[in-house]
Amino acid sequence: MNWTPLSQIEQLQHINQQSFIRPQIIFKHSTRCSISKMAFSRLEKFEIPSGTDFYYLDLLAYRNISNTIAELYKTHHESPQILIIKNGKCVYTESHSGINANDIVHAIFSAN
Repeated sequence: MNWTPLSQIEQLQHINQQSFIRPQIIFKHSTRCSISKMAFSRLEKFEIPSGTDFYYLDLLAYRNISNTIAELYKTHHESPQILIIKNGKCVYTESHSGINANDIVHAIFSAN
């Protein structure tokens, strides 16, 4: 897995702009949560489909960014959580043990 750390609120503007070109994936992770660690471990084995960008957000260090994501994309904050952003909108979100690489791939290619 090749993660891009999401550590600056300004990156959200870039993610939003890029979502009109290719899908943007955000993984929100809590390093203190065992379920989050399990989801992270599963994603580490995941090969990102070409033509997507994958961002990693450390919730403990950057909770303000997570809150902004929830507002911007009209989602509830959860941890762990995966979001797929296309055309400036969150087209897929899943959390906890529902985070599954096959479902993510399917959502990348099927969501409008």
